[in-house]
Amino acid sequence: MAEKVHIKVVVNGLEHHSEVEPRLLLVHYLRETLGLTGTHVGCDTSQCGACTVHVDGQAVKSCTMFAVQADGASVTTIEGIGGVGKLHPVQEGFWEMHGLQCGFCTPGMIMAAVDLLNKNPQPSEEEIRHALEGNLCRCTGYHNIVRAVQYAADKMAGKVGAAADD
Repeated sequence: MAEKVHIKVVVNGLEHHSEVEPRLLLVHYLRETLGLTGTHVGCDTSQCGACTVHVDGQAVKSCTMFAVQADGASVTTIEGIGGVGKLHPVQEGFWEMHGLQCGFCTPGMIMAAVDLLNKNPQPSEEEIRHALEGNLCRCTGYHNIVRAVQYAADKMAGKVGAAADD
């Protein structure tokens, strides 16, 4: 077993100090060490996007990053973007536009969509589809996921419910 390394990571606004093995993936650190199980382990090969989180404001697939690489970074998981009674507009969009079925891909899809909207507040349908192409869903066919992101963009722009009226 390799010697453990000390890391300091701010996750969802809370500072954590941990001793981790250098080979520990960020997704496993979040789930097993911190108990934040909203970030899912899907393929372990960066193909599905279920493990998407934000590191220093950028969407990353946490199955392709070691926890030691997050030392000194700020990480946001699905648990950090909204909550019961105060959903993030993207979470609300998934609810209102039926953008989820089994829910396995949902945390990664939402985190990728939030990243997109942070960079491009009014994306076209093509831009939404392109931004989400690294996240796989085996249930929905993507149509309602795209509608959910459009809803969120409209809500964030002050056009509350405009997408729902289409």
